[in-house]
Amino acid sequence: MIVQGPAITRLTACLAALSFMLTACGAPETEAPHACLDVPTPDPDAPQAGMVWIAPGAVRLGSQDFYPEERPVRTVDVDGFWIAAHAVTNAEFAAFAEATGYVTLAERAGPDTGGGAVFGPGVQVRDWSDIRAWWRYDPQASWRQPRGAGSTIEGRGAYPVVQIAYEDALAYAHWRGHDLPGEAEWERAARGSLEGAVYVWGDEARPGGAWRANHWQGAFPFEDSGADGFAGLAPVGCYPPNDFGLYDMAGNVWEWTSDPWERDGFRVIKGGSFLCSDTYCHRYRPAARQPGDETFSTEHLGFRTVWRGPPPQ
Repeated sequence: MIVQGPAITRLTACLAALSFMLTACGAPETEAPHACLDVPTPDPDAPQAGMVWIAPGAVRLGSQDFYPEERPVRTVDVDGFWIAAHAVTNAEFAAFAEATGYVTLAERAGPDTGGGAVFGPGVQVRDWSDIRAWWRYDPQASWRQPRGAGSTIEGRGAYPVVQIAYEDALAYAHWRGHDLPGEAEWERAARGSLEGAVYVWGDEARPGGAWRANHWQGAFPFEDSGADGFAGLAPVGCYPPNDFGLYDMAGNVWEWTSDPWERDGFRVIKGGSFLCSDTYCHRYRPAARQPGDETFSTEHLGFRTVWRGPPPQ
């Protein structure tokens, strides 16, 4: 597919943000026998269902050891809050769409401005460092067709919903009586009690040889071997939770936060995705932070919600 006209203009405008998350053509999705969560559809009238309480406290944000945008390391006090144990799933978002009739930005925009970014052959260029060779714009991409025309979420209710713009995530959150987490809230929740650790589980990438997150393995950027059990997106909760009981705070999908990026029209996204490679994009870490275009969606960006209600009794 060669992207032309207004579509290529729009995709090009997003490349500065997407280039932080450079990955490659998606490999066929494979699965291993992980013990993944059995995810019930939450009751919208029970705001703290499926959520974990995070006590108030200070969090040390950022890292001096990786990328410039993670610096400087700074300490922030965070009030107590509830946060979803896992990213919002297709089934959860479908319940919202059915109950409210909500139509996402990608679905309701016109043919030259709707859709989203999908990993796969894009503009035919010789230089593999050009992100347009790895991403393609698909006007049919949406949360219902996350990899574009012909794809589906049938049988994938427990997978994180993707192709979600910022306003879509916020609309779902408000339906639940929730909000999106601030960056400091998100990072405090991700770090658990492991202050300053490289990963959400500690300082070793594979403690005891075990995979602890869904990210890229193999010959980057040509093939994801799926050595961690999944080549491509995984259902939520297939890897051990952090010590706060939160799943997939690293890898699988990037997640929206409510904090603005340093550029208008962008928000901070956190956590890395299944497209993060150790040899290129080492960003499945709690300190990692990137810009997400508020009006654009991709197949590796989702979200989870917070509730700022009273603490547990």
